[in-house]
Amino acid sequence: MKVGFSRLARDEFNDAEIYYELQQTGLGKAFKVEVKLAIQRMLNFPLAWPVERGEVRKCLVHRFPYKLLYAVEPNRLLVVAVAHQHRNPDYWTERMSW
Repeated sequence: MKVGFSRLARDEFNDAEIYYELQQTGLGKAFKVEVKLAIQRMLNFPLAWPVERGEVRKCLVHRFPYKLLYAVEPNRLLVVAVAHQHRNPDYWTERMSW
């Protein structure tokens, strides 16, 4: 199974990585590593994570206040948002029409 990112989710990931790297050298890389580990957990157990809304599940990123919101599709997991946990929790729901 593969993992894909919506364009907006990819932008959120890139923005967060840049932000953390600007805060402290190496922190952006640490964020990227933790996101990759979360993706590996999602791939290993795609249905284990709780449902956030509809068919979208959430997997928390360790060490950082982010969650990956994703849908399980026949041949891939689609990440629809890389969401900061202190942001408006429903901001991403308009993306569900993919």
